[in-house]
Parts: sequence; C-alpha cells; structure tokens
Amino acid sequence: MTVQIFLELVEIKAKIASVWPFLLGLIFVQANFQHLNWGVTSLFFVAMLLFNMAVDINDNYQDYTKAGNQAAAWKKNTNIIGVNHLAVHRIFALMASMAVVAGIIGLYLVWVTGWPLLLMGIFCFLVGYLYAGGPKPLSGTPTGEFFAGFTMGYMIMLITVYLNLYQTAQFTGTLLARVLLASGIAIAAIAALLLANNICDAKEDLDLNRKTIVYYLGKRGSLWLFASFYVLGYLSLIVSVAIGDLPRWSLLALLSIPLIYRNVQGLFRVQVKKETFILAVRSLGILALSTVVAEVLGLWWG
Repeated sequence: MTVQIFLELVEIKAKIASVWPFLLGLIFVQANFQHLNWGVTSLFFVAMLLFNMAVDINDNYQDYTKAGNQAAAWKKNTNIIGVNHLAVHRIFALMASMAVVAGIIGLYLVWVTGWPLLLMGIFCFLVGYLYAGGPKPLSGTPTGEFFAGFTMGYMIMLITVYLNLYQTAQFTGTLLARVLLASGIAIAAIAALLLANNICDAKEDLDLNRKTIVYYLGKRGSLWLFASFYVLGYLSLIVSVAIGDLPRWSLLALLSIPLIYRNVQGLFRVQVKKETFILAVRSLGILALSTVVAEVLGLWWG
C-alpha cells in the first residue's frame, strides 16, 4: 500500500472535521477558564486522530464487504479497496490496530481524569463503529447526519473541554449546554457535509439499499435542510458570543457568509458528486478557518 492510497483510505482530507472541534474546545477553555492541560490534551489528540482514521477505514471496509453481487461493479470501480486491489484482511488488521491503540490511550486518560471520559468515550466508540457497522448502519438511515455532526462537532469539543477542566469543579450540566451552543457551527457544517454526500449519492444509496434522509425528504427538501444547517450554525455562533462564551472577535467569521452562500447555491444547481460535493468540503474548510482565526484573534485582543 502506497502512502497516497493509505491517505485516501483514511480519508485524510476529512480530518479537518475532527481537528476543528478540538481547536474550538481549546479556544473555549482558554477564553472562559484560562486553564489548559497540555499533557492529557495532546494524548487525546493522538487517540482522536487514530480512532477517526480507524472509523474511516471501517466505513470503506464495511461498504466493501457488505456490498452484494449486484454491487460488483461498484466494488471494483468505486470502493478504494476494490479499485486498488487491497487485501481485505490487511485492511481489517490496520483498522483494528488503530482502534486498539486509540482505546488504550483512552483508558489511560480515563484512569487519569475520571469516569465522565469513559462514558463519553464509549458513546464515541459505539457511534464510530455503528456508523458503518452492525446490522443497520447509521450511515444508511435518516439519522446519519445527526450522529456524525453531534459526535464529531460536539463530543470532540466536549471531551477537549473536560480534559482541561477535570481537576476543577467547572464541568457542570450548564457547561454541557454552553459547549453545545459554541460547537453548533461545527455540528452544522459536519452534518451539512454528510448531507451533501448523501444528496449526490441518492441513486447509488438506493442501489445499495440505504435509505438516508434524502430518501424521505427528496432532493429538494434535502437541499433546503442542507442550507438550513448553515443558518443554524451561524445563529449558534452569534448567541454564544452574545452570552459571553466566545470572544466578540468571533463574529468576524460572519464574513464567510457570502462564500458559504455561493457554495450552497452551487449544490442547489447541480447535485453531482464529482462536480459539486467539493463545495460542501470547501464550506467546511472555510468555516473551520474563519472561526478558528476569528476566535484566536479574540483571545489576543479581547
């Protein structure tokens, strides 16, 4: 397996969707508590990336192994395992080793920081596996976007916040809600990315017996839901600034609205994977960059 194939297998381009909420968590803690634990936070970052890569490998592995004879052409010409003639047992071993190492690091962090991390970790591991695994994968149901957005956008940020506050009495129920609001723009953008993928793959998903939310809403309804995700994300950012959880400079991220609007319009016009799915990817990158830069500026200048 070449490096290029490996990076494609783990979907390295999509890692921004996990790094972004991690950075938002650090910024949130620094802005509100000025208390960062770099040791446990760095270990979590490694475990998070390893597990995220394992999940993406599992998505490709499950799709390949579960595709029936009627999907032989898809396995051969589309799925990365079939296209590159990769050994299935080696792919499984790679995926399992990454998940095991991530799990060992996670258990060490639980031992150091306490049981709340165990509960959050179990939830993330379950969603990570069930997204493509199990008898009824979440990716083939109307709930895929919700679980992906919530787990990556919110739980990664929440765990990051917890690891930096576990030694204090600040980790409360109210804080859970505040973090949820501050992570809203990440949740929305990640959910929109998955929805854009499902909109473009609507016919292919039906051929593979997947009934995503696009099956129930239709393409037009799904496109409007896609657009509404961004609206909700921007609103959550504004409210989080208004209640004082994010620096006022964070509102600079609103300057990205024209770019996001243009990308949304592009998907409304054409829903072809190779042509317009990239627009949702770009929107995710734009929002990640603009929010992180704006919030870091807020930390510097208040």
